[in-house]
Amino acid sequence: MKLKKMVVGAVLLLMVLAGCSNGTTKEEEKKADTKENSEVVIYLARHGKTMLNTVDRSQGWIDAPLTPAGVEVAEQLGKGLSDVKFDKVVTSDSGRAIETAELVLKNNGQEKLTKEMTKDKRLREYNFGTYEGLMNEEMLTAVAKEQGKTYEQYNEWMKEVGFYKGIIEFADVLSELDKKNVEEGVNWPAEDSKTIVARLTDGLDDLVKDAEKEGAHNVLVVSHGMSIITLLGELDADADLPDGGLKNASVSKVTYKDGKYTIDSVNDLSYVEKGKESK
Repeated sequence: MKLKKMVVGAVLLLMVLAGCSNGTTKEEEKKADTKENSEVVIYLARHGKTMLNTVDRSQGWIDAPLTPAGVEVAEQLGKGLSDVKFDKVVTSDSGRAIETAELVLKNNGQEKLTKEMTKDKRLREYNFGTYEGLMNEEMLTAVAKEQGKTYEQYNEWMKEVGFYKGIIEFADVLSELDKKNVEEGVNWPAEDSKTIVARLTDGLDDLVKDAEKEGAHNVLVVSHGMSIITLLGELDADADLPDGGLKNASVSKVTYKDGKYTIDSVNDLSYVEKGKESK
């Protein structure tokens, strides 16, 4: 009887150990499969048109609310995205990006996600330093002059080199120009391209890591025209990027899978057009 009990006990112990071993293995396999098969689809949306956009003033870290037209196009974008279930939403911490994201979520039926939005200052627009709020032509003329060009020649040069390469060089020239204007503790100096690229790519990489941990598949990211162009240019040097920059409320879709980013679309306004038709 005692021997029988010992045998039964040994069998039970083996079963428990085997169960634990199999459970751990299955868990490890599940994690491995999830990691291997995980895919994060990022919808990079530019904010709706603002008051400063309308009067053609530079708008980097300074902010302005959306115009009535900006509100409308953000609402249309939301309706056009009604078939997309977002698992995560990340915006820059600028009001115009947050306002756009809120309008999108309200109109695609996922307003509850507004309470869970992540606001990341790394996804802000370029910082133009003391040139913030000036007419865009005035700021660009100053940069053009530094390069020995007229405003018109500078615009032609920008078309020749491509918008991405053009704004990267623009940032470096403006950063140098702004050094003589900066008052410590009074204003933030204009950023150079290295600073801009580092914060944007770090922000994107971190949001993807978070999405993978959370099991988020579709992620809405609302940022800014030059910032999104910079991310796309960094992800793919051969990406077909628009000469004049991105349209307000356009979507550029990027897929992250197996450690690699793939650009699926750029400056896509089809969601806005679909939203218009849903009236």
